[in-house]
Amino acid sequence: MILELPDPAGFYETVWEIVRQIPQSQVATYGQIAGMIPPLHGIAAADYDRFGARWVGDAMNAVSRIDDETIPWHRVVNSKGGISLPEESKGAALQRARLRHENVTFDKKERIDLNQFGWNGPDPLWVEAHGLFMPKSLRNAPPEADAPQQLSLF
Repeated sequence: MILELPDPAGFYETVWEIVRQIPQSQVATYGQIAGMIPPLHGIAAADYDRFGARWVGDAMNAVSRIDDETIPWHRVVNSKGGISLPEESKGAALQRARLRHENVTFDKKERIDLNQFGWNGPDPLWVEAHGLFMPKSLRNAPPEADAPQQLSLF
């Protein structure tokens, strides 16, 4: 069962405002963006956790159909760093081309290294002013200097 979004227009506007903050040559994930938005009125937190990323995808799909130049929809990818549009579609080719134009690279599996290109989020003051949450970083934290390092056997 897919839960219906109570106010798609309002939710989409919030998503698009967040996506406008993603700088060139960086990407965010659907789940990362959903995690910035507080659970919607009338939606249980567990349901929002379950469907939020999908609703962000719906918002990105709505932009890609109209191709609003103010919303960099191509900078939003799935949690594996991949493009979620059908592989051979015009939309996927356009998204891949736009990302490559911004010097975002893909591995052999057509995935983006989120540790290298992942977005850490907008300015905290912007987040607070918009009543949102800071996003989870997509980048791995560097090892602490005093943390024990695992030795390589090879």
